Amino acid sequence: MVTKNENKKPIYRQIETAHKVPFHDLDPMHVMWHGNYYKYFDIARFELFKAGGIDLYEYSLTKHVSFPVSRSSIKHVAPLKFHDEFICKASVTEAEYKIAINFEIRLKNTGQVCARGKGEQVAVRVPEMRLLYRIPEDITSSLLV
Repeated sequence: MVTKNENKKPIYRQIETAHKVPFHDLDPMHVMWHGNYYKYFDIARFELFKAGGIDLYEYSLTKHVSFPVSRSSIKHVAPLKFHDEFICKASVTEAEYKIAINFEIRLKNTGQVCARGKGEQVAVRVPEMRLLYRIPEDITSSLLV
């Protein structure tokens, strides 16, 4: 059963994860290297699934379906610096034919937005690497509120 609001749209899960910029994430300009933002998006993405009771690694082993990222983007707004505490928010926007997630990274103490991003995943039968044209129902259900 799909949870829907008054507009008959599904209401999907969102989650926030807290982090602190470690030294090894910095670039030569002493700000967080641009590629590391994706690492924190991925941590939040896995927490979304975990909150819905899904371990993606175990799922791939038992159900033989994986969810590779098929598209991603990021807009850098303000740099994160050493020891900055920040929140990474992940919000599912779709989980029927693909899994679409919006991301936002903001400073914990001020709320300053540092980056916004998007990611899309598809369902793939492994080891055949055959694209599935719908997200499995148990995954869609786990991402609903």
